[in-house]
Amino acid sequence: MPKLNKAIVLVHGGFVDGSGWAGVYSILKGKGYNVAVVQNPTKSLADDVAVTKSAIDRLESEVVLVGHSYGGVVITEAGTHPKVTHLVYIAAFAPDKGESVSSLIANPPPGAAVPPILPPQNGYLFLDRAKFAASFAADVEPETASFMADSQVPWGIDALKGAVSEPAWKIKPSYYLVTTDDKMIPPGAQRKMAERAKAQVSETAASHSVYVSKPREVAEIIERAAASST
Repeated sequence: MPKLNKAIVLVHGGFVDGSGWAGVYSILKGKGYNVAVVQNPTKSLADDVAVTKSAIDRLESEVVLVGHSYGGVVITEAGTHPKVTHLVYIAAFAPDKGESVSSLIANPPPGAAVPPILPPQNGYLFLDRAKFAASFAADVEPETASFMADSQVPWGIDALKGAVSEPAWKIKPSYYLVTTDDKMIPPGAQRKMAERAKAQVSETAASHSVYVSKPREVAEIIERAAASST
């Protein structure tokens, strides 16, 4: 099958690594896309942006840049790369200039679910393993959710506090998949960020781990971005 004219770069969020993209990756590869999965260290936003830009540099075509959760901050900063034509946010943060995950979650709306983030340990954050599935992966197969909880990647406070300098969504067309059953980023907050970014919005009933639980829905919105000329 011939490669399609735009490559796809997938960027994971905090507490996880790039392996969660396996289902989305397989679907897109099966349709002929060149797909790269970024393995961000999630120590600091600057490091993650550098790793993501390096992945883009290695590709020889235009790129659709996709981010899940904290990965949305990474693509917002890295998406100004000249090869990037479109941004796709999957239940992701889409900060404006000067904003970070830390500032965006500082004042949760009344009644919103509170992510079970444990106190920092040596500059890193983890989710409570016992509450991980319910908050992060409620619609994921229990064995997979348990593995995700037990294989958490330390999320650096410097990544949490990393502020965006120039938001790519102000100059690149964006797409956003809102997850209506999300217990990590409130759906209302997702909609507000998507509206601010003037993104084309889709919604699905899914947990924060929609990229794991509903790879076809995620692949579909990525394909729409890849097929768009604007």
